[in-house]
Amino acid sequence: MQNIYTFLKQIAEHNDRDWFHAHQAEYKGARATFEEMTRQLIFRIAAFDASVAYQTPKSCIYRFARDIRFSNDKSPYKRHFGAFVCSHGRKSYRGGYYLHVEPGNTLVAGGSWCPPAPLLKHIRETIISDIDDFRSIVEAPEFKALYPAIGEDPVKTMPKGFPKDFAYPEYIKPRLYTVWHPLSDDFLFQPDAMDQLESMFRTMYPFNRFLNEIFDDYME
Repeated sequence: MQNIYTFLKQIAEHNDRDWFHAHQAEYKGARATFEEMTRQLIFRIAAFDASVAYQTPKSCIYRFARDIRFSNDKSPYKRHFGAFVCSHGRKSYRGGYYLHVEPGNTLVAGGSWCPPAPLLKHIRETIISDIDDFRSIVEAPEFKALYPAIGEDPVKTMPKGFPKDFAYPEYIKPRLYTVWHPLSDDFLFQPDAMDQLESMFRTMYPFNRFLNEIFDDYME
């Protein structure tokens, strides 16, 4: 892990193409370590979520170069490594398992990121119709201890067309159906780090299964 954190700290200080090209060996070493971590995660996650069994590090790891076309930050490279283990690869709207490694901001996350409007509507409708099942997942003590917040980027009021008197508006307002858990910088240096990651993602699995059943129904 040390080569990953060393490289990421350096790229944060020297985020330009000349420095990056002069330090290709460090980048390739750090990426190789992260690819092996991702390979292990795919294998471990597939033990309880068989849908990801045929994914590879290449299909899960995000590009290190940044898309700066619409960003005020013109830094050409990211300051983190990220992998999204999902049955349809990293670009899918399906629920999956995300590892983000960045000095000072390492975390695990999962769920569906930025689902398009029709799918988002279907997710909200299904939560309302199956609220007891949804609550049994996200309010289970083990799940809630790791992932206390459900969703991101909530709308201020109930979305148009949804009952304003619904008892659990916090589950309908998010635009992103995600969960996350922060990790300390020394977490991945622990000898049982992969076991702990596997346990965290196993706890997340019922949430992703709920979302992916919705996705499958939406795609029919």
